[in-house]
Amino acid sequence: MKLRRKLLGLSQSALASALGVTFQQVQKYEKGTNRMGASRLLVLANILQVTPAFLFAQEEDGRSIGAPQNLIETDKITSFLATREGLEINRAFVSIASPKTRRSIVALVVALSHEKSAGDQPDDLQDIEGIATAPNVQFL
Repeated sequence: MKLRRKLLGLSQSALASALGVTFQQVQKYEKGTNRMGASRLLVLANILQVTPAFLFAQEEDGRSIGAPQNLIETDKITSFLATREGLEINRAFVSIASPKTRRSIVALVVALSHEKSAGDQPDDLQDIEGIATAPNVQFL
């Protein structure tokens, strides 16, 4: 809920107003402190431009994404996506039309994430195993 709200650029107050509740109530919904009734859930899904099922996202085995074993990783991802950098990266990424280009970017980011420390960073992207750079492409 929080992630989608931020992706749409809605404040807690704006969402609260649209839902007909206080911003404190939105905070409680986002933290999972308070439950939401079915009718309000449908209104929320409409405001956030998602299906109600989106708000009940689960892993393939049926476990809730918010299950304890996944909570820390989910919190890290949500926290990153809520940052200006996270939003900018995601907006730019989803605007890339080529699936091949998107897969290459994912491979690059995964390869970079496996580097041991800043001192081990390659001088050239071609030094990263599995990454081939296109000619005439400049990286900042």
